[in-house]
Amino acid sequence: MIRMENVHKAFGDNAVLNGMNLEIAKGTSMVIIGGSGTGKSVALKSILGLIQPDSGQIYVDGRPAGSGDRDKFLARFGMLFQGGALFDSLPVWENVAFGLMQVHGMKRPEARDIAIEKLSLVGLGSEMAGKSPADLSMGMQKRVGLARAIATNPEIIFFDEPTTGLDPIMGDVIDNLIRDCTRRLGASTLTISHDMESAQKIADRIALIYKGSVVWVGPADEIENSG
Repeated sequence: MIRMENVHKAFGDNAVLNGMNLEIAKGTSMVIIGGSGTGKSVALKSILGLIQPDSGQIYVDGRPAGSGDRDKFLARFGMLFQGGALFDSLPVWENVAFGLMQVHGMKRPEARDIAIEKLSLVGLGSEMAGKSPADLSMGMQKRVGLARAIATNPEIIFFDEPTTGLDPIMGDVIDNLIRDCTRRLGASTLTISHDMESAQKIADRIALIYKGSVVWVGPADEIENSG
């Protein structure tokens, strides 16, 4: 579903991606792990076309990333942002239904019904629909962000540090929700994480990135013996 071939990206003298190669098979969960500043987020933004690589190729479902209609390209993706990135001025259900209404042109009553359905999938009841994001704990905000990420039934979902800032119990809940939701959708997923335990739980395959390139990739259950 996603293929990166010898992708380079530098900001001035700082080479962030240094010949990155990565393949994500259709319907599988890939987790990229690595330290801060190793290029994880730049790789994700390059796939989305938010950053243009200096060289190399990125393909999504066999086509160059970002080719053709950009709105249609982005409509294939869902995204759970590290900080939740909810709209403070909108109630919970409108946050979840934002893509349905803004991108797909769905009417508000139908979009609200789907939003409540997706909230239930992440363990939040219909009574949460009208609340403000400011009234929610960080864990609940992450759940709302996850509901928004899956609301349009996307083919590809990105998770940017989904358990950052959460206590271990809530982090475990989010990991399980991500695994369950992606399996239910059959989506191809890419997660950025620094949490080894979380990575092993949600990944089919793990890629270790160091100094802008993948230095190891393999099944999640083999990472402990990778050397």
